[in-house]
This record gives sequence, C-alpha cells and structure tokens, in this order.
Amino acid sequence: MKPRISMISLGVKNLKASIRFYKEGMGLPLLESPPGVAFFDLKGTWLGITEKEHLAKDAGISSEGSGFSGMALAHNVSSEEEVISVLNEAIHAGAILVKPPQKADWGGFHGYFKDLDGYLWEVAHNPFAWIGPED
Repeated sequence: MKPRISMISLGVKNLKASIRFYKEGMGLPLLESPPGVAFFDLKGTWLGITEKEHLAKDAGISSEGSGFSGMALAHNVSSEEEVISVLNEAIHAGAILVKPPQKADWGGFHGYFKDLDGYLWEVAHNPFAWIGPED
C-alpha cells in the first residue's frame, strides 16, 4: 500500500443540504459529479459525499447506529486566527461548535465542530510542523 488517502467518503442524511454546507458554507471546490454523489477537491485528496444508506449498502453494512465513530477529520491552518476564522465559517454554515478554539494539550491551538451529519472536524494550528499539502 502506498502512503496516501485518495478520498474521504462521508455518508450524509441530506445530500443537497450537505453539498450546500461544504460548497457554499465552507467554500470547498465542487468537482463535476455524477447524480447521487458529490466530490470536492481537497488539493491532493477528494471529499466524497453520498446518502448514508447508499454508502452503507456499497460497503455491505447496516446504516443503523450512532455515537462517536472513533474518527475525526482534521483541517490544519497556518495560524490561531485562522482556526477561529474557519470555526466561525463552519458555525455560520450550520455546523455545531463542539470545542471552542483554545490551546491544545500538545502545544498547538485547535477547536472542533460537527457538520450537518455529526461528522467531527478538528481545525488546528500546529506551530511545530505543517501537515498536508502547501496552500
């Protein structure tokens, strides 16, 4: 296996609302996508969203269940001010603030929000190392 993640796929409750959230609310570039799915360019990785039931069926598992999935998505930025800005952008777009922006135990600065379907996103500034492709 080569060291990369090609796509993050999220199963959502309402595809139209989630497209609006990620495209208009969060400003992610929407790629040409077939019906029933939406793809966003994350500069080296794609975010794919489709109805939760369709994704579960594709994986051959039940779509039932809730709670913490044991996974959080992370978006690293270049400053503490940008952490605050991105969290505010997410809240304005309809996200729920889970953890307000603050100093992190590991020495950085971060906060968490849940998107429209409850997926947990960390927005973080790591002053020790840049994580991800350069802007």
